[in-house]
Amino acid sequence: MGATAGPFAYQPHLFSWAVLTAVTGLVVGGHVRLSRSTDRPIPWTQRQIAAFAGALVASVVALTWPLADLAAHWSLAALVTQRLILLLAVAPLLLLGVPYDVLRRVSRPALVDGALTRLQRPAVAVVTVTVLVVGSMTPTLVRAQSRSLLARGAIDLVIVLAGLALWLPVLGRVPGIPRLRPVVRFSYLVIQAVVPGFLSFIYIFSNHALYPEFAKSHAAIGLRPLNDQQIAGFISKLSLLLVLLSVSAVVLARAPVSGEESGGNEPLVWADVEREFERADRRRSHGAPIESIGSADRGADSGDESSGRPPPRSPGRGHGLSGHPTTNREPPEGDPPDTSG
Repeated sequence: MGATAGPFAYQPHLFSWAVLTAVTGLVVGGHVRLSRSTDRPIPWTQRQIAAFAGALVASVVALTWPLADLAAHWSLAALVTQRLILLLAVAPLLLLGVPYDVLRRVSRPALVDGALTRLQRPAVAVVTVTVLVVGSMTPTLVRAQSRSLLARGAIDLVIVLAGLALWLPVLGRVPGIPRLRPVVRFSYLVIQAVVPGFLSFIYIFSNHALYPEFAKSHAAIGLRPLNDQQIAGFISKLSLLLVLLSVSAVVLARAPVSGEESGGNEPLVWADVEREFERADRRRSHGAPIESIGSADRGADSGDESSGRPPPRSPGRGHGLSGHPTTNREPPEGDPPDTSG
């Protein structure tokens, strides 16, 4: 369906508001329910609440009037700005702000956990983000999002998922998914700042406008379609470079003085241990050999007093009725301490 109203005519965007309200209700309600169902509830800290609220505010900016209308029908620069907000603001703030107990429950299914385990690998994350971000900007999909509300919502969801894939190796927080070492995180972010943004060079140096849907850009933002496209290229490239290189510089500056190895081994919490046992159970049910817990992902096969982390325990020893170890010396619940600073 084409746009008939003016570029700045108010649109209520009830669908976007309904989705954001539903997501907020599910997250808050899930946290309340999980807190009431355990003797040791995991608190939702003020810092996490602020991050989650920031994700909601950024989502409102990106998905409602006026930016969403400009992005759908009038300006490629507006569309690129919308996608960057979802990729660089909404996704990391969600990852930081969702309560840890909800994050643990959502990431528990085998399919989700397997996907997250693969996405923690830098090469897989770079390829995934590049394919999703660049693919969403093909002329066919840009035309689809301009004509269909459902297509627009689906593509917005894909961009948020691409953002989660981008930030997962950097921010961690998901049980059983450790953050990369500082130097690796720095290199990874530099690559992510360059590779997915190669499309911006096509926008900047192209001799003709690539998207007929934005042929009326002059009526909205006072720029001809080709100039609008060039501005979109500069916005994309400069935003990716500024945000990701700034974060990478902070990561490197806050790396432990003792060396990069110490930055890769974060303290375990019980959810990490529990997730490793769940993975071991799945491997055993599929007939795969069971390795030492945490040896593949964390690079430590035995206890280390200097790192302050407990040794991995074999699922065949010290079990209770549930098949998990019975001990009073369990790692703490909740988020691991922030060791990057």
